[in-house]
Amino acid sequence: MKFADIPGLPETKEHLINAVKNNHLAHALLFYGPEGSANLTMPLALATYLYCQNPSDSDSCGTCPSCQRMAKLVMPDLNFAFPVISSKKEDSREDGQDKKVDYLANWRKFVQEHPYGNVHDYIYFNGFEKKQLNISVGAARQIIQTLSLVSFEGGYKIMMIWGVEFLNQQAANALLKILEEPQPKTIFMLITTQPEQLLTTILSRTQKVSIRAFRDEEVHQYLVNSGLCDEQTATQISMIADGNLREAMRLVNQVEDQQVSWIRNWFRMCHSKNFKEVFAIADIFHKFDKEAQKSIIQAGMNVLREILLKNAAVDSLLRTKGEDRDFIEKISGKVLQEEHIPGLYEHFNNAYYHLERNGNAKLIFTDLSMEIVLLMAKID
Repeated sequence: MKFADIPGLPETKEHLINAVKNNHLAHALLFYGPEGSANLTMPLALATYLYCQNPSDSDSCGTCPSCQRMAKLVMPDLNFAFPVISSKKEDSREDGQDKKVDYLANWRKFVQEHPYGNVHDYIYFNGFEKKQLNISVGAARQIIQTLSLVSFEGGYKIMMIWGVEFLNQQAANALLKILEEPQPKTIFMLITTQPEQLLTTILSRTQKVSIRAFRDEEVHQYLVNSGLCDEQTATQISMIADGNLREAMRLVNQVEDQQVSWIRNWFRMCHSKNFKEVFAIADIFHKFDKEAQKSIIQAGMNVLREILLKNAAVDSLLRTKGEDRDFIEKISGKVLQEEHIPGLYEHFNNAYYHLERNGNAKLIFTDLSMEIVLLMAKID
């Protein structure tokens, strides 16, 4: 993974590279950012840059033996820790990390195939049962033991802990001393999407690296340059994904759903009080998989954002184009006014919440449709 492989984020890349050049790189870094951000790919690119034998002023070379090994995540001095299914037996053993070593090949494959994946992707990829994930105290002891050994190649020893929020309290406490006083040329790279769940003692011993969400144009450029879709499709997906590259890549495979078009037709049915079609579309919605259902609701929230911006006459911030922009312009002010959007947005947010918790999709969608019908009826 090179910095060039990550779309956008020039300010973060420059900050990290300058820290390396000026010998100001902290020994414990906490990379945190929202889901679908570069909070995993950025530390991987930094590790590649540190190990590269012929780095330039802005990136690793990508061709030296070290870069080639980093591409496969098989550098001997690059170590990983990540959550697995919790086990009381594992917590009581000194070699608690042994079981995790069995997952290392799967972990490398997961990172290479899903560099912007989340914990749910990781669980599905490994076929884990729905049990509590955990980085145990046994795993923490193995981390300490690994870092007590000398470097294989005389360079940096890096310990990358993905999902650091899954450290249980005993494990976190076990790591405090080595986090504060590691061996020379040892670097911790802690990775999370939920820094608020970390112990204060962990936070206080790390230098924070905030990874922002991708901008729409960065997502668009990545999708087009990677050959995943055409310009028009990339424009629509980048708007719906809202800075989440994981979501954008998932949507590429569902581009035929045309979420914004779906919302446009759905709103028209609700406005015309065509209950027969509303109930029919609820049946169709119910047949989609859970992720597709959530994407449609998310697309609806993005449309509401567009309507709010249009009503506020902030056209420069609008993301929609073509037919979708025409729809926004027609519905703004005439059908949905600025004061109606917050309440409607809350209904969409509640629908998303209940979908995530495995509520009945047909009932959720029908209820949301009725709320839209009632609101539009009051406006008329």
